[in-house]
Amino acid sequence: MIKIHDLFFKPFISKQEIAEAVKKIASQIEEDYQGKTPVFLGVLNGAFAFVAALSKEYTGDCEIEFTKLSSYQGTQSTKAVQSLIGVENLRGRDVIVLEDIVDTGHTLTKIIEILKEEEVASFKIATLFYKPEAYHEAHTLDYIGIKIPNKFIVGFGLDYDGLGRNLPEVYQLKEK
Repeated sequence: MIKIHDLFFKPFISKQEIAEAVKKIASQIEEDYQGKTPVFLGVLNGAFAFVAALSKEYTGDCEIEFTKLSSYQGTQSTKAVQSLIGVENLRGRDVIVLEDIVDTGHTLTKIIEILKEEEVASFKIATLFYKPEAYHEAHTLDYIGIKIPNKFIVGFGLDYDGLGRNLPEVYQLKEK
């Protein structure tokens, strides 16, 4: 059990489980992008750990870019996605969006709008963690690492009000 700010979290997903999920996604992307050089588009801040881990497992050529969007305040999604840092030079490129977690899908909708405006050649969505119970959008998720219940988690890039991103494993909010 760990405490972050005022809340307690219990162990949920081990380093080993995360590593296996990342390897699975890297392998699937390699198979789909043989002979191509995709652009991995990491969504900051949360996806930095996923992008780093995936890029170490991916053996093909790739480029790495980042964008920053935000929709969380504390433990709740605000549902109002704000684009904070734009993307550049993606026109005509094969893009793979790397998300730390997909829950409601609102952030993903904004990213897809941006990619269409940028006139990318193609795009796919990869997420390390996916909350199917919370997902409210129609976009296909192409690569899913681990499906999880609709509970708040921290660690491996995910935070609670700025803390917890550096944890190498994932913790789930302890119910009262």
